[in-house]
Formats: sequence, C-alpha cells, structure tokens
Amino acid sequence: MGEATTYAIQRLLDRAKWDCKEVRDGLCAFVSENLSTPEAILVIDATGFLKKGSKSVGVQRQYSGTAGRIENCQIGVFLSYASVRGHTLVDRELYVPKSWTGDPQRCREAHVPDGVTFATKPELAQRMLERTLDAGLPAAWVVGDTVYGSSQLLRMALEERRQAYALAVTCKEQVEVQGVRKRVDQLAQVLAREDWQVLSAGAGSKGPRLFAWARIELAAPETTGWQRWLLVRRSLEEGMKQCG
Repeated sequence: MGEATTYAIQRLLDRAKWDCKEVRDGLCAFVSENLSTPEAILVIDATGFLKKGSKSVGVQRQYSGTAGRIENCQIGVFLSYASVRGHTLVDRELYVPKSWTGDPQRCREAHVPDGVTFATKPELAQRMLERTLDAGLPAAWVVGDTVYGSSQLLRMALEERRQAYALAVTCKEQVEVQGVRKRVDQLAQVLAREDWQVLSAGAGSKGPRLFAWARIELAAPETTGWQRWLLVRRSLEEGMKQCG
C-alpha cells in the first residue's frame, strides 16, 4: 500500500467505524469501472473457516470443502467476478444454520441482528446475484457447483431475468427431453460414440486437461429465444471403457 508503517491498516481493521454494505457497494462500483466486460463470469462458491469452540456466529460441525471433511467451522458463500481484465470477490454471505436461527438466545448473545432467519446456500447466492446484477455489473454467465445447480428456484430466477448460467447438477437430477423426464446419468449412458467431442478444460501441470464432452438439448424455457442444454463431461479413460 506504500505506507511507512502498519498503523493505518491496523486502525481500519481494529478501530475505524465503517458500514459493510457501503464497502460492498463501493467495491461493486470499482469493479464495474475497472474490471467489467460483457464476457465476464460470476462464480458462486462456498468455503469453510475452521473454528474452535461454539461462540462464532454460524459455527457448528458441518462439511468444510477447505478441510475436505466434517469439521467445526463457519461457512461463507461468496460471489466472485472474473474477466480478462482481472478477478475479485464482489459479495459474501455468512451461512447461519438452523442450530443458530432456531435458538434466539444464542443469537442475541452473539449479536446476530433480529431480522436474520435461516436461508439455504442457494438462497444466499440468489440474494448476492440479485444485488450484483441489479447494480448493473455485466456478466455473460453465472457458474457454480451442484449445491447451486440443484436448486430449481435459483435456476428459474436466473432464467426470469434472462441471465445465462452453467450450473453443475448431480447424476440423479431429473431433466426433460422431448416431453419425458429422465435422470442425467441415464441420458449420458445412451449417447452414441459420435456424440462425444474431445476438448480441453484448460491447461494442467502435464499439459491440456482433455475430457470427452457431449450436449443434449432439453425442454425449452418459457423465455422466448432461449434454450436449455445439458452438458456432459467424462474422462477419456471412462469413455474408452464404455466404447470398447
């Protein structure tokens, strides 16, 4: 930062009074001016913060992707923005489990605002996306893992505002193809060999990360002029086993 000492940043973190929401909105405005492009991507993801004890808001034993197992931790849901001009976080929400929201006394002791009620991770993601998109930050795609792709309400909300997305779903997800609902894994199993294309998912430590890809057109959304597709990816070794 160019400061001669650490005092200024220590004051900001420890003693200065500032509004988290105004800082978030200011950050969004900065990103819009300095990093935004029409081809940018909004990324939803959660991460865990390992904790000792039971006093930190939202802490409980729950799965942490950071640790790769169930641990005593807090979970934060984050929204990041990635473009050719750079990438940064633009919003965040703390996941507060029912073990907290169902215990008013515990919440009061931890100074949790009275209006905080239980919300799922997809619901928290939807709040952040609405704030960010309503602020005018342009994005070509919204992406996220199965935690968010499995939420039909989140997918519908994005479709209603004509926002393209690529959200992962589990193999058990039911999708509609030609008027019939089928599981994703069942559709993938009946694809012909010529339906697959080998493409790179990016550079890895040993060269291009090659996978076999196929796409299946799904029932059209209500939004005129838009389409839904199921994109399937599998390893090349799996493809050789199935086609051999």
